[in-house]
Amino acid sequence: MSTAGVEITAHRVQLPGVRLHYVEAGSAGAAPLVLLHGWPQTWLEWHGVVQALAAHFRLVIPDLRGLGDSSRPSTGYDARSVAGDIIALLDVLNLPQVALVGHDIGALAAYSAVAHWRDRFNKVAILDVLLPGYSLDNLVRHSRDGWGIWHFPFHASPVAEFLIAGREREYMDWFFRNMAYNPRAIPVAHVDEYVRAYSAPGAMRAALSYYSSFYVTGLQNQETGKSKLTIPVLAIGGDASVGGMVGDEMRRVACDVTADVAPFCGHWIPEEQPQWLAERLLQFFGCPDTTPRGRG
Repeated sequence: MSTAGVEITAHRVQLPGVRLHYVEAGSAGAAPLVLLHGWPQTWLEWHGVVQALAAHFRLVIPDLRGLGDSSRPSTGYDARSVAGDIIALLDVLNLPQVALVGHDIGALAAYSAVAHWRDRFNKVAILDVLLPGYSLDNLVRHSRDGWGIWHFPFHASPVAEFLIAGREREYMDWFFRNMAYNPRAIPVAHVDEYVRAYSAPGAMRAALSYYSSFYVTGLQNQETGKSKLTIPVLAIGGDASVGGMVGDEMRRVACDVTADVAPFCGHWIPEEQPQWLAERLLQFFGCPDTTPRGRG
């Protein structure tokens, strides 16, 4: 597999309790950068940034536990357990310290990883998420303006899997259209792949388990948040999504935070603004000659 001349190689590795599918790109001798995807996506959401980042980094991009082409254990969907999978993968790859980027539930795993294994990471970027146990809890509520982020409690309920079954495309497509600045921003081929992955036997059960684990993840975050991160943190929100709230949130749990807002962008930053994001990540992770420009 390749994108614009960059070779992407697929791998599978058996870890304690889970078999992870992951892809790699870039030189094996380059500085390692790990990218963690969000919901309801797979490693493919990073496709638009691979070419730019692989010129400078060794990219490691897994499908998270239960998602994409990784296996689907019955438990272990709290952020610390998912982060533990990433640590186990880094051990197999003999990568003692890396830089890390996470989007959505991948960002929750990224925060948990850098908070619990502080010597394994030198920098982290958190994309368009608020933390369970902190500000996210305030957005999941009923008010005169509506239900807030209504899908969080729905996804955590035991009936969600049965109501979504057989309607995965219609359901997932609603999120891609309604949580984007441009409703047609997500490539059709990407949506097709996400629907394939999340329609597989057991896949939606695993995907929804992330939401039913948010209470436990929130307790974990409140505990780790008592000791602020000291590594540099880049916090980015989409300007048509949670925007500057991401920076505000990360300042509650980290000392050295750089905040930014992706322009003309909703929740799906890696796919809505891949060029802008790639340039911003290169700038943050060590390519200061690169300056983000306008629309991607």
